[in-house]
Amino acid sequence: MGGGEPVSVPSIAYQGEPGAFSHEACRTWFPSHRPEACPTFEDAFDAVQSGRCALGMIPVENSVAGRVSDVHHLLPKSGLKIVGEHFLPIRMQLMANPGVKLEDVRVAASHPMALLQCRLTLRKLGLRAEVVADTAGAARDLAEKPDGARAAIASAIAAELYGLKILKKDIEDAHGNTTRFLVLTAEPEPRSPPPGTPCMTSFVFRVKNQPAALYKALGGFATGGVNMTKLESYTEDGGFASTVFYCEVEGRPDDPAAARAFDEVRFFSTRFEILGVYPSDPARRGEAR
Repeated sequence: MGGGEPVSVPSIAYQGEPGAFSHEACRTWFPSHRPEACPTFEDAFDAVQSGRCALGMIPVENSVAGRVSDVHHLLPKSGLKIVGEHFLPIRMQLMANPGVKLEDVRVAASHPMALLQCRLTLRKLGLRAEVVADTAGAARDLAEKPDGARAAIASAIAAELYGLKILKKDIEDAHGNTTRFLVLTAEPEPRSPPPGTPCMTSFVFRVKNQPAALYKALGGFATGGVNMTKLESYTEDGGFASTVFYCEVEGRPDDPAAARAFDEVRFFSTRFEILGVYPSDPARRGEAR
């Protein structure tokens, strides 16, 4: 057999325990990468910033529970760039230790967003919700400390990894429950998507302190027919006077109409930064994968 250097497998960072939905997203879209679990979002960002991981898979919003607020604060300051988006259908599984029956369970533990997405089902089942740091962590803890009165809400992967039995499948309240993930890289200038690829552009800005500045800054998108899919505000540095806006539009910054609109944003802003230009997920356009 021939010798040679061992092949290095690139890694992708995600927040949570093995078996988390972010882990599932990594396995689904980057099967050639080694998923690396990180305890916090800060740790996941650091893993990409330091070069330990080639990419990061970070959830930013859920169709039922809304945005993941921590990410909006971390992303603009991270120096990382967005290179992709993926929509993952979320299927919540109620799981317990082998031999436990559904009628024996009194408590269901999971991440706050998972509990929020299953609140109606839990009420119908008469189960008390208990908040823990992570969906897969709830499954792992139950496997390590068996309890016939407790269940966990997590992914099917978590049940498989930790040897738990699924008592009730797909308990999410809303049909079409979906989490949107952003793929991040530390490359300062990632390769642009191929010509003709439907794209999204994400950016942040802070408007000047003058009347109607936000209206004027964004008016070019309406005038040019550029579709804006997201506009959210958040405060920085613990004060209410420093409001930053996170925005997403369809298209690329060098498209003629978008370029004119971005010129207006820059003119009426004291801060402006493009966080990424990346292919839009087919699910955004209602297309099959």
